[in-house]
Amino acid sequence: MVQRLSKSLSLALFLLAGILIQPTPAQTQDPSINQNGVIGEIKAFDAAAKQLVVKTDGGSLVAVTLADSTTYLRLAPGETSLTNATKITMTDLGEGDRVFARGVPSEDRKSIAPRMVIVMTRADIAKKQEAERAEWRRRGILGVVSALNPATKEITISTRTMAGPQEVIIPVSDTVEMRRYAPDSIKFSDAKVSSFGELQVGDQLRALGNRSPDGPRFTAEKIVTGSFRTVSGTVSAINVGSGEVSIQDLQTKQPLTIVIKQDAVLRRFPPMAELGTMFMGGRGPGGGGGGPGGQPPHGNRSQQPGGGGPGQEPGGGRPGGGFNVQEMLERLPTIALADLKAGDTIVVSSTKGADINRLTAITLVTGADTLLNLMAARQPQGGRQMPDPGAGLGSGEFQIGIGLP
Repeated sequence: MVQRLSKSLSLALFLLAGILIQPTPAQTQDPSINQNGVIGEIKAFDAAAKQLVVKTDGGSLVAVTLADSTTYLRLAPGETSLTNATKITMTDLGEGDRVFARGVPSEDRKSIAPRMVIVMTRADIAKKQEAERAEWRRRGILGVVSALNPATKEITISTRTMAGPQEVIIPVSDTVEMRRYAPDSIKFSDAKVSSFGELQVGDQLRALGNRSPDGPRFTAEKIVTGSFRTVSGTVSAINVGSGEVSIQDLQTKQPLTIVIKQDAVLRRFPPMAELGTMFMGGRGPGGGGGGPGGQPPHGNRSQQPGGGGPGQEPGGGRPGGGFNVQEMLERLPTIALADLKAGDTIVVSSTKGADINRLTAITLVTGADTLLNLMAARQPQGGRQMPDPGAGLGSGEFQIGIGLP
């Protein structure tokens, strides 16, 4: 996560650049390269040669040649002017930092010799990212839109609590910031400005705000939505070079191609035998939901919106045992595409794109066999049976479409 430097976290850099840079028609192919500078991430840095390679958000690579006269300013994420910028030196730059190299690019837009370099460091961005994620975990709610009331501009969502599904009403005032995942988009930060009118029943929704004391209403400050597709399947082939995974859909029995881009999140669900150690201090599924040493993961979840309520176990469990599957999914370790292998059972979430046979993954979780066993274990005694993966694994028990910032 930390390595995936979000554009939203360097918004101030773009705002500043927007003041200083005016695009021209010839430069519209990559808006991060303009007549007054280049914005992007440092991919390579040779201090001895005084050279940087900057990759823009449009994918362009630009060679940046530094001079003795070049000035360097460090700007904190969130700042929108240079008033609070700090002077630094060239040696303070590093790979992964986001920079605005201010100067005139070459005619072919492949190089620049900037007069000034404004930087948001990788460490500063990561720190702000983590703070934002913590805020969304602490004051956030996640669910599926079950009803819409255009007259009152109220959204009803179905969300999982430790007591089971609960309906929560979210009024949408003019002050609520609404964003929505575009088709084939995979990043939280790429969600576009949206409105109540774009919402649909069945959308996934994540909101930041405050829940009413009794739980049925949520006052939102920010809302992010999307129309997502969740599929499960067995891996038949992996092409690491092209970033593609071929699977057989467990529901339709048809072949699907999963496209894995740089910002996709790949996770592995551990075997059942490892769950106790990883999530519940060795007590196993249904053993109370505590973390190592019996402590609840991420603090007392009973005090968090969407995380439980009085008389319920912290960590996503029901009274007397259990756990929150969504909480567990967000805590799984990430893996690389090369870690997948043919025969793995995976769950993939994507936005609904133009090609129904080709999905661009937002989140991919392998180890779905374990998830099936967990879902079976959550069913009442006597009626317990293995859930049908063809019914759409992940559609009811948890949502893996909308991630965290």
